[in-house]
Amino acid sequence: MTAQKLSHVTASTVAVIDDDHDILDLVETILEMEGHQVVTFDSGRTALDSLRAKSPDLVILDIKMPEMDGIELLRQLRLKSRVPVIFLTGKLDEVDELLALKHGADDFIRKPFSQRVLAERVRTVLRRFRSTGVDSEAEFGNNVMERGHLRMDQERHSCKWKGKDVVLTVTEFRLLQTLATRPGVIKSRDALMDAAYEDQVYVDDRTIDSHVKRLRKKFRAVDNTFDRIEALYGVGYRFKDS
Repeated sequence: MTAQKLSHVTASTVAVIDDDHDILDLVETILEMEGHQVVTFDSGRTALDSLRAKSPDLVILDIKMPEMDGIELLRQLRLKSRVPVIFLTGKLDEVDELLALKHGADDFIRKPFSQRVLAERVRTVLRRFRSTGVDSEAEFGNNVMERGHLRMDQERHSCKWKGKDVVLTVTEFRLLQTLATRPGVIKSRDALMDAAYEDQVYVDDRTIDSHVKRLRKKFRAVDNTFDRIEALYGVGYRFKDS
C-alpha cells in the first residue's frame, strides 16, 4: 500500500524519533510523499537537544527507546513547548496510551500501522494545530477571551491564569476554550470530543478525562486553589462562574 501525495497539504517539518531504522526509513518515505520535510533521530536524548534548539511543526516518536524513552522525552518537551506529538509505538497496553495522553500527546498510533492512516492522522493533527493560530504574529484582537482570572489568546495560542503562563497542548487549549466560552454550561464528553478532535478517529471518555485531569494539574501548578473545571459525573464538565 502506498501513500498518495495530496496537493493541498501544506509542507511541514516533521521530526521522527525511533531506534528502529526500518521504521524511520518507512515513516520518512510516507511523509516525504505527502510533501513534508522530515528529520529523523534514533535517540531520544539526541532528539531532545535538537528539538529544543529548533522546534519542528510535529513530532512522531516511539515509547520504548534506549537512554531516554518516549514518555520522558515528551515530558521534557512539554516543559516549554506546545509542539504537537503523535506516538507511533508497538506498546499495546492501554495504560501506555493513557500515560502518553496524560503527559500531553495529541494522538497515539499502534504498530503495525496503515500508511494511509498515518498520513491522515498527521494531516489532522497539523490542521488542528494550525487552526489555533499558534504561529500567528498578529496583535491581540477579538480572539482574546477573558473569564475572570483566565485569559486565552487564540491567535498566539497563549493562556494565562492570574497573569501566569499556563502552557497547553493544542487539544488542551481547545477543550478549555470550549468550556470557558460559556461558563456554567455543562459540556458532555461527546461535545468535548467534537471540539477537541473535529474529524479525528473515535476516542473514548477516558481520553477526555485524561486531558481534563492534566488541565487541572497545569493550573494548580500556578495556583493550588484552582477549582474552576467541575466534573458532573455521568454528564460532563463545566467551567464554573467566578
